[in-house]
Amino acid sequence: MLASHSKSNSAQWQWESAIAGAVAGFATVAVMQPLDVVRTRFQVNDGRVFNLPTYKNTPHAIFTIARSEGLRGLYAGFYPAVLGSTVSWGLYFFFYDRAKQRHSKSKEEKLSPGLHLASAAEAGALVCLCTNPIWLVKTRLQLQTPLHQTQPYFGLYDALRTIIREEGWSALYKGIVPGLFLQVSHGAIQFTAYEELRKVIVDFKSKDSKTNSQFDDKLLKSVDFAVLGASSKIAAILLTYPFQVIRARLQKYVMAFRFTWLPY
Repeated sequence: MLASHSKSNSAQWQWESAIAGAVAGFATVAVMQPLDVVRTRFQVNDGRVFNLPTYKNTPHAIFTIARSEGLRGLYAGFYPAVLGSTVSWGLYFFFYDRAKQRHSKSKEEKLSPGLHLASAAEAGALVCLCTNPIWLVKTRLQLQTPLHQTQPYFGLYDALRTIIREEGWSALYKGIVPGLFLQVSHGAIQFTAYEELRKVIVDFKSKDSKTNSQFDDKLLKSVDFAVLGASSKIAAILLTYPFQVIRARLQKYVMAFRFTWLPY
């Protein structure tokens, strides 16, 4: 009876984590999409692609896109970005919690840094395999500018249909190799750093308050969680950013060729 109840609570926690991750992913995209558009254009513009405008810096890029393309330009690729982020974070928390439970011998046992790393890496790889087509479409929609004589994609569904028709199913997984490195290493670094920093803060506070470690999360305040999340995220971004650049350039290559090639 107790085992059944514990199993039910465990499954409920997995779904709660997945839903929380999905909501967080949606909120992040809704607020940060203009910066994501600018980031993608900076990543792929190596000076040799003539269908992308040149920007001096981030404020200049935002101002130029808003002036020439309007609000739609700043939110290019919004729907696949929302879908990708929501699905990615939802699946990530779900896979991550399941992996941790599988590696843990008992519910009270704290995982080692190595097992946290393995759990995060496993979740990242599974998420990447599920969502790479969505990120491919997002990248290509974000790179459409008024400099293109024709607009190849008119939305998420049209982009998927066009890519499959003209390039085949395999094109949906362009950039999958750097994507796997990105997802595995980014998630592994972020969650490992988060868990280890959380342990340090909890141990420090539990010594002062003499609170049972079983209720360690109650020792942390909102500010603590914010600092933990920001610190671990910054560490992951700094160490995995090159993979983002490589993935974006691989995913835009066919599109750039289509736009710049003209038949004789």
